[in-house]
Amino acid sequence: MLAIFAPDDDAVLRKSWGSDLERLPEGTAWIDLDRPTAEEDHAVERLTGVAIPTREDMQEIEISSRLYIENGARFMTASLVCAADSESPRISPITFILANRVLITVRYDSPRPFVLVENKLARGISPGTNGVAILLELLDAVIDRAADILERAGADVDQVSRAIFEPEGSARTGHPKRYSDILIAIGRKGDLVSKVRESLVSIGRLVTFVMTESDGMKWSKEMRAQLKTMQRDVMSLTDHASYLSNKITFVLDAMLGVVNLEQNNIIKLFSVMAVVLMPPTLIASIYGMNFRAMPELEWSLGYPMALVMMLIVAVVPYMFFKWKKWL
Repeated sequence: MLAIFAPDDDAVLRKSWGSDLERLPEGTAWIDLDRPTAEEDHAVERLTGVAIPTREDMQEIEISSRLYIENGARFMTASLVCAADSESPRISPITFILANRVLITVRYDSPRPFVLVENKLARGISPGTNGVAILLELLDAVIDRAADILERAGADVDQVSRAIFEPEGSARTGHPKRYSDILIAIGRKGDLVSKVRESLVSIGRLVTFVMTESDGMKWSKEMRAQLKTMQRDVMSLTDHASYLSNKITFVLDAMLGVVNLEQNNIIKLFSVMAVVLMPPTLIASIYGMNFRAMPELEWSLGYPMALVMMLIVAVVPYMFFKWKKWL
C-alpha cells in the first residue's frame, strides 16, 4: 500500500493513496510504503528519483548495507519489534529514506509507533513540517515504545520471581504444570527482551548516523538537541535491557534450582522409605524360606513375634532420621 502525506490548510497532515500520480502533491512530507508491490516501488522511484530497496536488501545485517548515502538521499534501516503484546513477537526491518526533506518509509510489518505518529499528525502539525520532523517523531515514538515494552517485561519478570520465591497457598508444594508454566513465561520474556535489545542497538546506530549527517543537512539546534536526547535514551534503555536479560537469567537459574530441590526431596523420601522398609523385609524374607529345621515356625507366638520385630526395626530407623533432622 502506498500512502502519501501532505499538509493542508487545516494544519493537519492529509493522507492519500495511489500509485498512478503524475507528480507528488505540493508539500509532500511523508511517503509510506506498507508491504509495497513492485508497481508501487516503481511509482515512488519515478516520483522521487530514489531507488527503493528490496525486502532482501533491508534484511542485510552489514552496517554499510543499512546506513548509507546514495545520490544525495540518506538510507537508514532499523530493526523494530512488532507484535510485542502477542505471544510471538518478531523483529522486522524498516527503512527510512530522507530525500529533499521528504521522508520515505519502507516496511513489511505494522509497528505500533507508525500508527501513533500517523494519528498524531492527523490531529495537527506545526508550520513547516517536513520529512525531517516526521522522522524525528517516528524515532521518538519507537524509543518510547521500546521503553514501554521493557517496563512491562520488567513487571512480568518481577511477578514470575515472586511466584518462584514467594509461592502462595498450594503452590508451595510444587506442581509440574506450575513449573512448566513458569519456565515458559521466563522463556518468552527472555526472547522479548533480547528482541528489544537488538532493536535498540539498530536504533542507536541509526540515531548516531543521523547525528553525523545533521551538519550536512543544516538542521536546527532544537533538532540536534532532540537527537542527543534520543541517543542518551537509547543508551539508557540498552543498559536496562541488559539488566533485564541478566535478571531473567538469574530467575531461570533460580527456577531450575527449585526444580532440582523438589526432585532431591522426592529422591530423599524414596531413600528414607527404602531404608525404613529394608529391615522388615529382611525379617519377612528369613521367615519366608520355610526350612524344615527352623524352630520358630512351630511356635504358637511366632507370627505375632515376627510382626512386632518388623514394626520395631521399621520404627527405629525412622526415629533415628527424625533425631538427625534428615526428615
